[in-house]
Amino acid sequence: MTETRLRTYTHLAGYCLAALFIASLALQNLRYGFYGLFYLATGMTLLTLAGAAYTFVCRRRQLSAPGHMMILTALNIGLIVAMYTMNTAGISHWSMPLILLNLLILPLRQGLILSLFLFLALAVFLLFRQPLQETLTILTGAMALIAIGALYIWHYNHMAQSAEDLAITDPVTGAHNARFLDETLQKEISRAIATGHSLSVITLAIDYADEAEDLHGKNGIQTLFREITQHLFGVIRAGDTLYTLKESEFFLILPFTPEEGVRVIAERIRRTIAEHNWAVVGKATVSLGCTTRGSGDTRTDALRKRAHLALEEARKHGADSTWFLPGDATGS
Repeated sequence: MTETRLRTYTHLAGYCLAALFIASLALQNLRYGFYGLFYLATGMTLLTLAGAAYTFVCRRRQLSAPGHMMILTALNIGLIVAMYTMNTAGISHWSMPLILLNLLILPLRQGLILSLFLFLALAVFLLFRQPLQETLTILTGAMALIAIGALYIWHYNHMAQSAEDLAITDPVTGAHNARFLDETLQKEISRAIATGHSLSVITLAIDYADEAEDLHGKNGIQTLFREITQHLFGVIRAGDTLYTLKESEFFLILPFTPEEGVRVIAERIRRTIAEHNWAVVGKATVSLGCTTRGSGDTRTDALRKRAHLALEEARKHGADSTWFLPGDATGS
């Protein structure tokens, strides 16, 4: 289930349960002749049903749906106004499900702000209308509800972010994996076409990786991959991105980088890796194939294929080498 669909179901369930609860309050107040509270509960029920309808209409855009903030702000303000104008102490208990709805529907920061605003209004109201002991009891319950709800939402967001990171990150190297590569590269190609700026890529492979694994074992070669990944993160610039293609190959996307720039970066990577003393294997070298987007490159496969051809050409010239193929696929 996607994040958007999950949020849609959660928002629909939250609004519908709140509408059912408030509608029951409306019927109860109508039964006992409290018509002011009946009209208030009816209005709040209609607003929550409007929230459910808005969720259904915007079900494909639940990650960025600003209408929820407007609906819940109206519910909170309506309840606050009713507390101060109706002079009914029991209405303070209506704030509890509304606090939970704020945290469930809105992003955590917005939900906290709106819930704390309602809490402060409730605190002022109770201090002037209720005995101190009862006031403290209600406020303690409301604050506990805010704290528990916020902690749960924070935990859920953290787990969702962790799952997303695991889906796009290689567990060995910590770099982005190949599944995330094509999406990002296509966006960079589209941006380069729109802005007219240069875009370059590099395919990098560790020389003699199979031999190194035979000599130092699986754990040793994985340690080398992780160390080279951290080294590359230190060499590339802000805005550049690093990906793992296979256990011995990496791919770099270098936005706003012309041919001269990618040549310099590739040479710096080659030299610094060759000069470094690695913990397990001692010395290691890499071969690099690089290219710059040509006017006809509108899709990812052309750039990736040309970078791979450049890598193969570099390997033909021996380990610890770089090779550049321009947009017309001729060597230099």
